[in-house]
Amino acid sequence: MKRTILPLLFLGSVTALPAQESARIYRTEAIPYDTRHDAEARRTDASGHTIDFRPEVRMTTEGPLHALLEQRIEIPYTWTDGCVYLHLENPQTGYELWVNDRQVADADDALTPAEFDLTEYIRQGENEFKLLMFNDRGALDAPAASRLKPFAGSYLYYQEKRSIRDFEIALVPDTLGRDFAMLDLKIIAQNRFNYEEPVTVGYDIYSPQGKLLDFNITETILPGRSVDTLHFTPFIYGAFGNKWEPAGKNPPLYRVMLFTKRDGAYREYMPLKVGFGRTEFADGKFMRFGKEFKPKTKVYNVATADRKAVLADLKALRAQGYNTLTPDYPQPAWFYELCDETGLCVIDRADIHDADADRRADRRRSLSNDPTLADEYLDRVKAMYYRSRNFTCVIAYALGGRAGNGYNMYKAYQWLKSVERNRPVIYEDADGEWNTDLD
Repeated sequence: MKRTILPLLFLGSVTALPAQESARIYRTEAIPYDTRHDAEARRTDASGHTIDFRPEVRMTTEGPLHALLEQRIEIPYTWTDGCVYLHLENPQTGYELWVNDRQVADADDALTPAEFDLTEYIRQGENEFKLLMFNDRGALDAPAASRLKPFAGSYLYYQEKRSIRDFEIALVPDTLGRDFAMLDLKIIAQNRFNYEEPVTVGYDIYSPQGKLLDFNITETILPGRSVDTLHFTPFIYGAFGNKWEPAGKNPPLYRVMLFTKRDGAYREYMPLKVGFGRTEFADGKFMRFGKEFKPKTKVYNVATADRKAVLADLKALRAQGYNTLTPDYPQPAWFYELCDETGLCVIDRADIHDADADRRADRRRSLSNDPTLADEYLDRVKAMYYRSRNFTCVIAYALGGRAGNGYNMYKAYQWLKSVERNRPVIYEDADGEWNTDLD
């Protein structure tokens, strides 16, 4: 569903550019902070690592291309010696992203937050950002559009070239049932310089009661333009007294801090919270700590940026007996944080829907069986998975809503199963076929 027109009317002096790879990346949403204090308080305004992204409408027109949005942003000199990313949420429609008259990406998914690596596009001083907005929201988008304000939760952020690229974390029970857990932590370190450099990363973990349980710091030598995954697996004792259980009141969460170090000084901090326990799936049943867990589900999509209001909603749903929420599409990261805090489970769903899908019709007409859309399906599934995989509340993934079945859904299922070995992958429109774990 990629567009082939170049809207020169909106771009003024821009000329047609050769096709280039999209700058979109897939990773956990995590903002770096300069100090531990700012990281623990989530004070994004203190570090100078983030800039709000709020483009304004400059022009509107009739037709599929309905608006041009612009924002001019002053990029500090220090940012040009590092990595610059754009976290984009709530664009409301499909869009093309341009930076300094260079096309960065073309996206049809208006509901899934997206990340873009802009390092090769920005320059010191004033930078021009343009978004071409399209009326056709995409045939795959969920029927219920987000009611959040346009671009709520969108921002640019900066990291040093030696930094944490991504991470994967879980606090899982001992396989023999002993009273300790294993912190399964993978930190992906990156070196974006063109030459070999040492990169030092580490972590510490505190119990829900505030006791320091473990600390580690490791240096690795990375070739230029490369990444490496460092795996930490310490035992965390006394964990069974801090079990995270669905619908439990005030479920305990361990505090984990990731950090980097350079020349004896700490360079960035990333704060995390994780619950102890893994929801597993066996013989068609959800299991937690050896006991069957029966989800009582409720569809819920965030409709306000007011976290207190959403938290009140979640507590009310829990009081009504619901223990699992099923959004129609990926939600803001703080929604999953609130679910972690309230003990509500989540079955995360990719933004893939097709209201016109009909199994009785010729399957060749189905979007889910159109191989030309395979990359679009995989993009949406990847964006969902990498954003929410580190939240304790997520117990399963859904390939989408009702969208028929076919080649694209088969490929999406195979990819998701290749990266997620514990949580089930569900597709309610599989209709007896093999690409779902739950009948």
